[in-house]
Amino acid sequence: MLDLTKLTTETRNDKTMNLDQMTPAELAAVMNEEDGNVVKAVREVIPEIATAIEWATESLNRGGRIIYMGAGTSGRLGVLDAVECPPTFGVSPDLVIGLIAGGEGAFVKAVEGAEDSQTLGVQELKDLSLNENDIVIGLAASGRTPYVIHGLAYANSVGCKTVGIACNRQSEVGKAAQLAVEPVTGPEVLTGSTRLKAGTAQKMILNMISTGSMVGFGKVYQNLMVDVLQTNEKLVVRAQNITMTATGCTRE
Repeated sequence: MLDLTKLTTETRNDKTMNLDQMTPAELAAVMNEEDGNVVKAVREVIPEIATAIEWATESLNRGGRIIYMGAGTSGRLGVLDAVECPPTFGVSPDLVIGLIAGGEGAFVKAVEGAEDSQTLGVQELKDLSLNENDIVIGLAASGRTPYVIHGLAYANSVGCKTVGIACNRQSEVGKAAQLAVEPVTGPEVLTGSTRLKAGTAQKMILNMISTGSMVGFGKVYQNLMVDVLQTNEKLVVRAQNITMTATGCTRE
């Protein structure tokens, strides 16, 4: 039987043993306090995140892609970051790709057993014609998801750069990758619910990787989204404001 007791993400949080007795204000306050620890945990792994940004930038600049893969919340966060890149930076939807165990349907509804597959992730990478110019970033809060581990192993065999993001030290996902990014977020407010602190940490790291790599890919001028797609009225006005700020011209 799988033993999760040694994973800090699965242990009980001493500060929330009476969670079911807390007032809404008390619950919100303790969650806010615990979320503050996420920021500290991510700060501890900034050097590793910086390396991931460098690798992702190198992949983009040699014609490769950034490919996220994960299951459950981790997979959804990868997809979320990937789909925001085209409108934000004006890049092709094929440049940053999010894979989630169980396919697109798993984004809105759990697909039983998908994360335990040792072949599904590998096949999805093969379907993308993975090559050595790409970078594969595996996400797993626990750090033990077979879908991710075997996907990373395949990516290594192809010659890709690989990154494993998990919220437990010395994780299997981290060991399967060339670079481990492992912020220790600690026990969740709700025991084992890694959509909380672990998910927040992963989202913060993905924000850094995608933004940093797009800066390195020439999609940012100063701190302006100069290639933002104008797909609605708000974004048309935003693009005009960016142009005015960057050039000193008027709206006319």
